[in-house]
Amino acid sequence: MKTNISHFFSLVAACCFLLLGGCQSTGTPQGVTLNIQRVLSGQTLEVAAVQNQADSNIKVQLIGVSAPDLRQRPWGELAKERLQEMIGEKPVLLESDLEPKDQFDRQLAYVWQDGKLLNEQVLREGLALFRPRSLNRKYDERLERAQEYARVMGLGIWNPDQALRLPPEQFRQQYR
Repeated sequence: MKTNISHFFSLVAACCFLLLGGCQSTGTPQGVTLNIQRVLSGQTLEVAAVQNQADSNIKVQLIGVSAPDLRQRPWGELAKERLQEMIGEKPVLLESDLEPKDQFDRQLAYVWQDGKLLNEQVLREGLALFRPRSLNRKYDERLERAQEYARVMGLGIWNPDQALRLPPEQFRQQYR
């Protein structure tokens, strides 16, 4: 009986998150449309550089997303594979915010495809944690809601039977 009641409240909370997400106005994202060369992780992509540029490829970090390290099994590989599956062969639109690069010189971007914000989708499926960036906050509420939905529903890294044990940042610090 107790399980049925908690399941009921989880469903009610999830419905509320969905309704709130649908009520926000969304403007048309502005940016550059590119083909993805490859997906490096659940949070990092590689795109071909524009002609006449010194580097052959540019790394792009999804704003607001902290995906498990590839060594965090099974979550790191699952996040990478799912992002790769979402992108497929179609081009994506990269939308920047106030801070263009991170400390590792990766471009920071919101990644859109067919009107869907992939940063949000990765979080909604429970494949990563929401991590706000200092200046890049354009979609923070939306991204945080997506993470909360996955948490309430017990999806991906939030699954109580196989939860992510360490946040990606703490896991990576062990290997520095």
